[in-house]
Amino acid sequence: MTEVAASEAANVTIDIWSDVMCPWCVIGTRQLETALAALDGEIAATIRFHPFELNPDMPPEGEDQRAHIMRKYGRSSEQAADGREKLRQIAAQAGYSFDYTGTGEPPAAMMWNTRAAHKLLVHALRDLGAQAQVRLKHALFDAHFQQRRNVSDPEVLLDVAEQAGLDRAKAAAALADDELTAIVEAGERQAWDWNITGVPAMVINGKFLIPGAQDPATYAGALRKVVARERELAARG
Repeated sequence: MTEVAASEAANVTIDIWSDVMCPWCVIGTRQLETALAALDGEIAATIRFHPFELNPDMPPEGEDQRAHIMRKYGRSSEQAADGREKLRQIAAQAGYSFDYTGTGEPPAAMMWNTRAAHKLLVHALRDLGAQAQVRLKHALFDAHFQQRRNVSDPEVLLDVAEQAGLDRAKAAAALADDELTAIVEAGERQAWDWNITGVPAMVINGKFLIPGAQDPATYAGALRKVVARERELAARG
């Protein structure tokens, strides 16, 4: 869940820098949502996603996932496959499956350029609100990890946006909107200004950074500490 309606709950905003291509980002998001479910009635969170491109120079034709890992991290084919299997197991424990859900033989697992996907996510947040953006983010994760769709293809992105409840024509306009490109670039510069060099990176109330994908207990503990600290400061003031 992303928002909790409870008068007793402390309200926090969680800004998450992440990329659609990042398996740790979907794992971290699911773990955070598990933590927020456990904090229902205690802490109410608004989640906002911000752009971070792990591979901004990825060409339009994309790159085979295993070849990408081997090239970027200097791993052997066996090491790349082993690492992916470990990620699959960690994701399953977090309640997310990397298994292919389409029909027929699964296509090759690929890495894609995500600039256009980030533009749609900015559009969703700016024009429709945080809940719409969260729906779109989950739909993009599923399209990439479970359906193995080309999320750099404008038509695929429009299909995913429509399935997530966005207006297709407005989403198409967003893809062509230079202002959204500037917002994406500004969001990425902000990450670097805050020394965010890896994702996911979660910032609570614009002040407190939680780097990497953590377990639900760690997220819950961090959120409680932030709320307690801010209440203490408010009482002193």
